[in-house]
Amino acid sequence: MTSPPEDPTRMLGDDDRDTAVERLQEAYAEGHISHEELDERLQHALTARTRGELAPALASLPAQKAATASTIAVASGRIKRRGVWRVPRNLKVESAFGKVHLDLSRAVIEHPVIDIELQLGTGRARITVPRDAIVDVEGLHTGWKDVRYRARPSSRPGAPQIRISGAMGFGRLKIRHARR
Repeated sequence: MTSPPEDPTRMLGDDDRDTAVERLQEAYAEGHISHEELDERLQHALTARTRGELAPALASLPAQKAATASTIAVASGRIKRRGVWRVPRNLKVESAFGKVHLDLSRAVIEHPVIDIELQLGTGRARITVPRDAIVDVEGLHTGWKDVRYRARPSSRPGAPQIRISGAMGFGRLKIRHARR
């Protein structure tokens, strides 16, 4: 079944612009467009108001890679990822009872932005992020305890951005930056 064509007069939202900017940055990183062309296309994408106005900024880019998403779920027990592992663009972690430990310090991060959605009932969660990562926890709703996280004062350009969202019931999330 094919999807209906997109309406070029439909107004753009922030998510549409963010997706377009990410796609342009990936095309630049892969060498498909020059730095000057990236600047021009970003300007066009950020000022576009409709899908039709956005289309020229994304024209002639290679086909978009398939969405990379993964879900890790347990009813009770532990979820643990550490060492060298490939982090998907979207990671959903679900646990009703138990502990979660995600260590991204040595993980292979191929995307400029990683979205981690936590759906936790009770138990603790600990996430270790790369030393220079930028962490955003604005989308996370906690029921009982607050998130324990101290942001680093500065990051290098191109550092991975990790957005953590979702909901936690009766547990605590501790986020720390790797020391190495």
